[in-house]
Amino acid sequence: MKSILKHNVAVQSLVLYLLFVVPVILIWAGFEQLVYLRLDEDVKSSDLALARAIAQGTNATMARSLQTVEQIAKVSAVVETDQASMEQLFQNVMIARPDINLVYRLDSDGVMVYHYPDGPSSSVGVDFSFRDYFQEANGSSLPFFSRGRISPTTDEPVTTAVKPIWGIDGEFIGIVATNITLQSLSDTLISIAKAQPPEEDIEIFIIDTDGRVIAHPDSRLLLTDLNTILPTITTAVLNRETGNTFISDDSGQERLYTFAPIAASNWGVIVSRETSTAFSTIRAIRQGILITIFIYIIVGLIFWLALSQRVLKPIERLAEISGTIGKERGTSAKKQDELNELSQRQDQIGELATSLQRMEVSITARFQELSTLLQTSAAVVSSLETETVLNTILEQVEELLDVEKCAIVALDERQSQFRARASRGLSEAYTEHFIIDPAEPDSLTLRAINNNKPQQISDTESGHRYTLNRERSRSEGYRSILAVPLITQHAPPSALLVYRPDPHHFSDQEIELTCSFANQAAMAFENAALYSMSDAQLRGQTRRLEALIQSLEDGLILEDLDGRILYANRSISELIGVPIQDIVNTPFNQFIERLVSVSVESNGEKRDQIRNQLMQALDGKGPREVEFTISLPAQTRYLQMRVFDVTDVHGNLIGHGQLLNDYTQIRELDMMKSSLISTVSHELRTPLAAIKGYVTTLLAEDVEWDPHSQREFLDIISRETDHLTTLVSELLDMSRLESGTVSMNYSKTDLYDLISNAYKRAHPKPHLPLETDIPAELPVLFVDAKKIEAVLRNLFENATKYAGDEALIQLSAEVQNRSVIIRVRDQGPGIPLEDSERVFESYYQLENGLPIQASGSGLGLAICRGFVKAHGGEIWLEPVATGTCIAFSLPIEPIELSAA
Repeated sequence: MKSILKHNVAVQSLVLYLLFVVPVILIWAGFEQLVYLRLDEDVKSSDLALARAIAQGTNATMARSLQTVEQIAKVSAVVETDQASMEQLFQNVMIARPDINLVYRLDSDGVMVYHYPDGPSSSVGVDFSFRDYFQEANGSSLPFFSRGRISPTTDEPVTTAVKPIWGIDGEFIGIVATNITLQSLSDTLISIAKAQPPEEDIEIFIIDTDGRVIAHPDSRLLLTDLNTILPTITTAVLNRETGNTFISDDSGQERLYTFAPIAASNWGVIVSRETSTAFSTIRAIRQGILITIFIYIIVGLIFWLALSQRVLKPIERLAEISGTIGKERGTSAKKQDELNELSQRQDQIGELATSLQRMEVSITARFQELSTLLQTSAAVVSSLETETVLNTILEQVEELLDVEKCAIVALDERQSQFRARASRGLSEAYTEHFIIDPAEPDSLTLRAINNNKPQQISDTESGHRYTLNRERSRSEGYRSILAVPLITQHAPPSALLVYRPDPHHFSDQEIELTCSFANQAAMAFENAALYSMSDAQLRGQTRRLEALIQSLEDGLILEDLDGRILYANRSISELIGVPIQDIVNTPFNQFIERLVSVSVESNGEKRDQIRNQLMQALDGKGPREVEFTISLPAQTRYLQMRVFDVTDVHGNLIGHGQLLNDYTQIRELDMMKSSLISTVSHELRTPLAAIKGYVTTLLAEDVEWDPHSQREFLDIISRETDHLTTLVSELLDMSRLESGTVSMNYSKTDLYDLISNAYKRAHPKPHLPLETDIPAELPVLFVDAKKIEAVLRNLFENATKYAGDEALIQLSAEVQNRSVIIRVRDQGPGIPLEDSERVFESYYQLENGLPIQASGSGLGLAICRGFVKAHGGEIWLEPVATGTCIAFSLPIEPIELSAA
């Protein structure tokens, strides 16, 4: 082995390589552990600094609240319960402190003496001695905070700042208290959470002395008891402890919890985030270390030592210094000296040190900008008063950009001009005469709006485009302007203008900051525009809903819990024949009496039964659907009333409703179909019985029939078979007509042939000859011969059935307007005028006691109308002195050919 080591260069190199690699690995393993511990401490320190900052901010707010209530308690009007003076005082307090939503005074017995604001839900005179804070105040003289709760006066989550009031003689005379909205604290936490990088997933709680959540970005968690969720952390922070801990949730996800107490109120702040995101930097550094180890394995110990001396140790010092940047007190003097020393280097380490110095200055400025933007955002989302919000934004612009003049310009759509909507530092004359025509080519404001980018003029005295407005800039005292467009979708075009008194080129940072304020102003404009649009949409939806209800075929009635009708659509008026104005605002019992009064029931006892059914349906004691019949001058109607309950979004009963459905047509159709079934059954049974009887007679073996008798029997069987075939054909034809599947076979046909065939095949057959009046010049018809023959046959059969055996049937034809008009008239009793249209309906038969020679199915005239319309013609009943005359028209050219 020694010989190989001595004589083999490869082995020597390997040994030397191993001597380089092993120390490097050991050194980097120790370095990795050191970096891990340091970054772990930095992460915890960062969260702890955030928790402390929130605790200090909340502490300051709570301390001011205690100071406020303590100062109120010193006012003589409050001590003496002078309500007139307390009203003005409490009003001023709420104006000065928007986070306070209620100020009140309780006497020594806990009875409400006065509170502001005093709305419709006033609790003056109510005993609040059961409140924990009142009982605690009875034995204390110092101001304190109550536990969080839902205020019965404002119905909002609040905590109460309480100051006991003691008389000169040491007698307890009551308390003065202010309700502080917990939502204001939650809004602050929302702003802080939004300021953090989204990937951090930071969650922030503020809890009260009982461990209940009183501030959280999610308002649904307010007043949640954390003692059951995070008992260890809750106990520690309420014991005024500060620290960090790791806890895994039910899914096994580990989170870092940091907590700090709030001094003024004995509350606590808890900050939480997932360890996977909190320590992502540590994992990244570990990966970097492995890569670095690999590099050093390759290049050897010499490169490692140089790198360690020149790079790694300075980076470690810079990392330590960077951990202090952004803290409340900044970096120490020692670390500042180290940073200054490193910044003197001419390499990248020096540039990094210099960048850290600049970053420290920038972070401080950014924190100030962020705080201001958060305040502006809170103002935007908390009010729809556009003018107030815009003035607040301009105040913040003045503060952060260190300017004295600024304005927000918007398009006045009524006058089609751009005018100053809000301004700060500009003279009244300037803002009143600030008018920009939308077509003005050299306007800086319009260039910014049209290009959708910020525009600036560094010096109004040298800009050639600003020549026309130079006199105005001189009189107003500004030399440079920045115009930033407001990006809006629904609001009119607008821009934010910033003026400076000296020549100045606005930097990218200034433009970016101004754009942030412009976005806030745009939000204010959008909120106002969207509110206006939503209001208009609501009115439009209301109109559409009312139009929809008015268009219902069913009648609709809505009544309140007292039984008074609030609404009725026009269908209800049409159904019962009563004007809407006589229905609305009347008791529903009166409406029921009207229905019962027009009921067609035969006696008073039956009407009382209908009245009771309707009332029981309304009271929920009987079936909620009631059917009854009413009689109107025009017709008898079959109605169905369905009663339903009307509830609000929470399911609370707020009234009743009734739907009135007219099912007269359905009822009449059912009656006609029942009649059809009975008629068709009889019509089918009659020919079948005859056929069966004669066939049985012919098949009898004990009788031999002569050829004449056999011929007579077979003729009867043939006629009855034709009658049966005709009835089935009518049913099939009616089915095809109703389904729209009728097929047409056009051919040139002579009207005489159609008449002859129809007359021969009519059943029953007319006894008297047919009289015809047909002109010789009548053109040849182009029709479906079988269907027109069926029309004529049905008309002949109807004339025979209704006019009797001695019926005289007359047929005439003439040409009118490229159509052939055919009329079939009999001398029978005629058809009543009120049935002139209904006789062409399916299954309808006259029931007027007329002598009918043969029964029917009620489909004849309906089939006639269907076949005639299929040819493009019309059929109607013509008025005559005696008898019945039915006329129909046929186009000379069929509709299919003319369409082609």
